[in-house]
Formats: sequence, C-alpha cells, structure tokens
Amino acid sequence: MRAHTTYYSMLAPFILLASAPLGALANDILKTNGYTSCQTDSAITVNRLDMEFDKTAKKIIFDVSGSSAKEQKVRAVLVVNAYGKEVYRKEFSPCDEETKMDELCPVPAGNFAAKGVQSIPDSYISQIPSIAFNVPDLDSQATLQLKSADGDEPLACITSQVGNGKSLALPAVTYVAAGMAGAALLVSGISALAGAGQAGAPTASPTFGEVFGWFQSMALNGMMTVKYPGVYTSWSKNFAFSTGLIGWDSMQTSIDTFRNKTGGNLTDNSVAFLKNATLVYDEDVKNLTKRALNNIFLWSRDELETKVNSTNSNEDTKVMHAVKGIQKYAEELSIPDGNTFMTVLLIFAIVIASVTVAILLFKVILETWALCGNFPKRLTGFRKRYWWVLAKTITTLILLLYGIWTLYCVYQFKNGDSWAAKVLAGVTLAIFTAILVLFTWKIWHVAHKYKKLEGDHSALYDNKDIWRKYSIFYENYKKNYWWIFVPAIVYMFARGCVIAGADGHGLAQAAGQLIVEAVLLVILLWARPYSLKSGNWINIFIQVVRVLSVVCVLVFVEELGVAQTTKTVTGLVLVVMQAVLTGLLAILIAVNAIVICCRDNPHRKKRKEAEKARDLDNLTPLDARNSLLMDPTEYKRNSTFGTRAAGYEAVPLQDQPTAYAPARPFGEGREHLLADTSSLGRAPTHNSNLSGGSASPPVDRAPRLPDVMFSNQANYDPHGHGAPRAHGQAY
Repeated sequence: MRAHTTYYSMLAPFILLASAPLGALANDILKTNGYTSCQTDSAITVNRLDMEFDKTAKKIIFDVSGSSAKEQKVRAVLVVNAYGKEVYRKEFSPCDEETKMDELCPVPAGNFAAKGVQSIPDSYISQIPSIAFNVPDLDSQATLQLKSADGDEPLACITSQVGNGKSLALPAVTYVAAGMAGAALLVSGISALAGAGQAGAPTASPTFGEVFGWFQSMALNGMMTVKYPGVYTSWSKNFAFSTGLIGWDSMQTSIDTFRNKTGGNLTDNSVAFLKNATLVYDEDVKNLTKRALNNIFLWSRDELETKVNSTNSNEDTKVMHAVKGIQKYAEELSIPDGNTFMTVLLIFAIVIASVTVAILLFKVILETWALCGNFPKRLTGFRKRYWWVLAKTITTLILLLYGIWTLYCVYQFKNGDSWAAKVLAGVTLAIFTAILVLFTWKIWHVAHKYKKLEGDHSALYDNKDIWRKYSIFYENYKKNYWWIFVPAIVYMFARGCVIAGADGHGLAQAAGQLIVEAVLLVILLWARPYSLKSGNWINIFIQVVRVLSVVCVLVFVEELGVAQTTKTVTGLVLVVMQAVLTGLLAILIAVNAIVICCRDNPHRKKRKEAEKARDLDNLTPLDARNSLLMDPTEYKRNSTFGTRAAGYEAVPLQDQPTAYAPARPFGEGREHLLADTSSLGRAPTHNSNLSGGSASPPVDRAPRLPDVMFSNQANYDPHGHGAPRAHGQAY
C-alpha cells in the first residue's frame, strides 16, 4: 500500500536532532524512551510510541498505538528540541498524498495501531549530525501534537525523550570508584598498623572515610528534586553503592513480600511494576494532573487485555511512570520507592555479618596458632580485645553511614507504606543516635576529667587505653580541636533531614543543603582542625567543591526559570568538576601508598632511639666515656665491649700502654679487689697480672703519695735527694 511508503515523512523528523549532544552505548542508533502526555482530557489517547532509527541500516522501526472516542480527521505538528532549543518543526496531515497514512486518515473510533519498518532517504540522514550518535546521554525531546483538521482544537499531545543508547552510567565507573574506596581503606589500615601501639598518630588524608563521604555527596546531589541534564543523572548513579542502594532482584522481591504482609501497597510500587514501566520525569509534563496520570496507567493496563481493531496487539505495552527526587534515583536503579530503607538495612546487615565472621575467623586462626606454635606478641592484644575490635568496627560503620541512615529513615517516615518498615526505621535510627551520643558523652567526660587533673586534653591522645577506645572519632584532629567530631555528626544528620524532609521541593532542598555545607566550610576554614596540613587542605578543597556543587544544583531548580542551555552547560561543568576531584583523590591515595612503602619503619626507628638512650644511661661518673671532650663516635669505636666479650679486660700498667688480661669471673672473692688496690703506687708484677692469678699479699702496706708528675716538674725529686730523674721515669 502506498500509505505505508510515506510513514517516514511523519516519523523521520523524530531523528532530526541537529546540534544535539548527550547519550552512549550503541552504534549509530537513535531511539525514543517512553512518552508522557502533555495534554489533559485528550480526545485521542496514545498508548504506545516507540521509534528507533538505525543510521547504518538507513531504516526506522516504529510502533504507534492509541484510541479515539470518535472518527475524525487530524493534523499533526512534530517538534524536536535539543538542549532546550527547537531544532526541527513540521506540520503535516496523514491524509495528504506525501504523508498518506491509512490508519490515521481519518483516525478511527476505538483502538488503532501502526507498526512496521521503513527505509529513510539519504537526504534525511545527511541532516543528522554525527555528534548526535556519539555524545553520552543525549538531551533531546520529540513532541507530537494532534489537532482537528477543520480548526486548531488540540486533540492529543505526546512527548518522548530521544537518546542514542550511550550513557555515563557505566559499571566500569562504579567498579573504579569501589576500587578507590577499597584502596583508601587498605592504605588507612596499613598506616594504622605501622603506627600500632603509638597513641596520637593521625592517618594521612585522604582516608577511607573522606573518600567514601565524597562519593556519598555526589550520590546525594543526584537525589535532589530538580531536573538534571541526563549526563549528570547518569554520572551520579555510578556512586549509588556508597549510599547502600544496590539493585538485587531476589532481595527486592523478598522485600516486596515483606511489605505486602505488613501493610505495603504494591500496585505501582514493586519490582514487577518497575519491569513493566518506563520512567519519565514528573516535571516534563507541567499540566499533567493526577487524574490524567491515572488515566495513562489505566489505558496501559487495559491495552494489555484488549484486542485492538487493527491487526497488531500491544501485549508488551509499558506503563509510563512519572518519578522525581529520591524516588527517581532509586527506581532508576530498579529499586522500588517503598523498598529504599529496607534495601539499605539489609545491605548494612550483610556488611555487619561479613565483618563479624571475618573477625571471628581471624580469632580462631590466632587461637589455633597459639596452641600449635610460638605466638607473636604483637597479636596478643587482639586475642584479649577482639570483642572490643568488633564493637569498634561496627561503631565506625555507624559513624560512616549515619547521614545516609538519617536520610532513608526520614524518607520512610514521610512516605509511610509498611508499618513494619517504619518501626525498623525508628528503632535503628534511635539506636544509632544513642550509640553516637554515648560515645560523645564518654569522650567529653574523659576530656574534662583530665582537663581538671592535668590542665589539658592531652590524655585523649597520649593515654594508650583511651586512644584505643575513642580515637575513631578524633584521631585526625589537633589536640585543641578534638571536639570537631560533634559538628561533623550534626552536619551529617542535618544534611540527611534536609534532603529527605524537603523531597519534592527542589528549591527548599538546595537552599537548605547550601546552608549546611557552607556552615561546615566556615568551620573548617576557621579552625583548620586536622593534625596534618595535607588533611586540612584536602578536606577544605573537598568541602569547597561540595558547596559549588550545591550552587550548581540551584541552576536546575524549576522555580528559578534558568534557560535549558545554561542547565546543560552547568551539568557538564558539574560532572567535570566532580570527576577532577575524584581523580585527584585517586592520585593522592596512590601517593600515600608509595610514601608508606618507602618511609622508615617507625617501630625500628623507635627501637634504635631507645637503644641509644639506654646506652647513654649506663655512663658512670668515673667512666671515661663521661668525658665532655670525648666524641660519641670515638666512644663507640674504642668501646671495650668487644674485648670483654672475647674474655679480656683492660688493665692499666705504669709506663706502658694499656694491656689486656683475662677477665675475672663475676662475683669472685673481695681479695682480688684488695690485691689490685694494694698495688697502687708501686710497680706491679706484670707476670702476675697478665696471668690472671692471685697476687701475693704485699709486705709493706705503708701508704705512699701517688706518683704524680706535672709537665713542669720533670726533674722534681719527691724525697728531696738523689739525682734528677729522666722525664717519664717512675720514682
């Protein structure tokens, strides 16, 4: 039939996207993604609108169906927009010879459908720029309006997103981000082990908590109730894992069953519903009322059960599901809106169970090691305190996820649904808050106790037991700013409450979050609380990017009426800015790993210093090493330790260099001491000394003056008679 040969005249304009940029994964393909009604109380309803253009094959596949209350002739107006700008407009009639369509000339009363494949002339293909097939997340819309042929009365209006199948939401990006978080955790762990037993040692930034917190910030930005460009929506979804949103069909099905048994509504809030739905942004249709939206759902469900008048049946027709905010973010990950909190709860439970099993397994290995062989002393502390290690690990996870947990709990309270889910949200939030409040009170109590006793809070860092218990809250802060962890906890709580509590109101979300982020930035700039300079600058830079990100989010708020072109440019700037910071953090993690591997072992350095101090502490007042004129290196070189170890000791002999005699055993009788001292002032019997035997008792014990000779008294005779002696000759 000739009518079918002219389908391209109406359908080809859907692919004329002129200067469009944004979309990525297939080869030269443009495709519509769902549709929304842009007119209420339409005389003609469209139940399905799928079009796909393959540039290589030069063909377009179309599938259009709908229903009409009466038979009537129509005129169609097709408008294509790219990044907020109109790039194509065409008005035609399905009854014209050039655009003849039998199914729509006139539109029949009841159901109608048109489905087929048509070739597209090169003249149309040449008008499509190549960039439309290459740029990720193509931001383009095609709108089809139907008007009465004898007037301008609007009969129907349908809008559809057009994309090229390419996107920044890539599994590779998620894997790289997860690898970064794992590397940061490994580096932080190695740094902690290197400083084990040393209280007050901070961890170099970026730490695991800082990296994970940054990923959470990007994910939270994507949850705001604003219309982002597709490129940023896809980018933010890559970091959903940091908030606990992980799509897992079997787990989602189990949650649906749980909600169904506890008062949840699964009609349009379940895994089964999402599999048969196409998500569209709620604000795309400004005049869409709730009644019209319900009609769309009803038409789509009825179409699954009703045979159309034409030869085509639409058994795979999908529901158009309008979403926004947190709901949009979660359901794009195949997680039903009502399952968000339960999903995070189960993921947290799985992590806690895995950590517990790993710690207990390590405990069993250590106990077995202790029974079978020599157990290293370094691991003795873990054997005694492994329950505390487990409790500390769980507390660290609670501190890391507290802001996210607050967000999902408040969101669960706001949306209702399952009563059991609300109870679990309230109980867990209360428990987590109580744990953090308890630790805060304990740390505050200890700090003020030692403040009274010692005049400062140094015990929080210098006392090994206190450091081991509470350092996870303040280990990277200066001693004067140990309390900064309290504003940090309040910041996480406030951010979660603002985003979840104001869900659905983009302006309130953006304004509230901007205030929260700005206050934290002011605190960091004022206090610079981190012990390391690198920690201060890295965290300040991260916070600056957070503030700038929220400023960019304000551009996307519908109430401000910013042009679509500006929104698109801002979305690209936001992606580039956050990607650059993420790359810098990855580089810094690698640098920290290299520094840890190359620097001196602090334990070995500490042992050397202790040995040196212990050696100097052995000096006695009569020891020649105590001389101020003696060089320490000279002392080490002339040390008699080697000769003593060989069995000899230094014995000074008059008029001769120092000789060495066999060392006498320790504890031998005092007569040796008397024998040695009795010979003072007289020429010793060299043979007896060298042989190491006992000296004969002296015959004459009369005291004598010491043989002291001064340089200017070489010829002095102490007895006042006799010839002068030669220099150096003993009297």
